[in-house]
Order: sequence, then C-alpha cells, then structure tokens
Amino acid sequence: MFIAYAVVAALMSAVLLASAGAKFTRPKRLVDQMSTLGLPYGVLPFLGIAQTAGAGGLVVGLWWGPLGIAAAVGLALYFTGAVVTHLRVGDYEGAPPAAVLTAVSIALVALRATTL
Repeated sequence: MFIAYAVVAALMSAVLLASAGAKFTRPKRLVDQMSTLGLPYGVLPFLGIAQTAGAGGLVVGLWWGPLGIAAAVGLALYFTGAVVTHLRVGDYEGAPPAAVLTAVSIALVALRATTL
C-alpha cells in the first residue's frame, strides 16, 4: 500500500503544483472562472498557497505518515469546498473535476493510514 500511496501522492502533487502555478500567474481563463464563482481576485494567492502546502505535505508524508494523512484530509476539505462552490453557482462543468480530486484525496488518507 505504501507504493500505491507514493505513486498517487506524486501524481496528485504534480496536479496540485500545476494548479497552484496557474493561481499565481493568474491567466485570464482562471480569473474569469473565479469571478463566475463569486470569489474575489485577491483570494487566488491563498488558494495557490493551500495547494502548494498540500502537495508538500503529501510528499513529506512519505517519511512522516501523520503529516501525509493531515495533508490529504486538508485537501479533501479544500476540494469539497470547491465542489460546493461550483454547485452553488450552477457551474455543473466545474464540479466533477473537483469531485474527482476530493475522491483522490480521500483515497490518499486511506492509503497512508494503512501503512502507518
């Protein structure tokens, strides 16, 4: 199970860092989407920091299991909030990707918990 955690954590971290990079560079498409979701422009750096911290926590969780679990729980909450935010404004195309990332985060909790 540890190898499965390591592989999924590495892939999830790559996705998170790519997403965080977009939040820091603020491409027009992302800014427009955040506006549609009702999120202020100034929240983007905080979302990027949260994703970067989650990625770092997953990687450090390879050596210190409790941190990996905490990071995965935090990411599950983060992406659950994203699903709710998308659904709240009727963005039914944006909700499924966030739901998949929520499920992956929950799977990471289970994978790391089984290897403690």
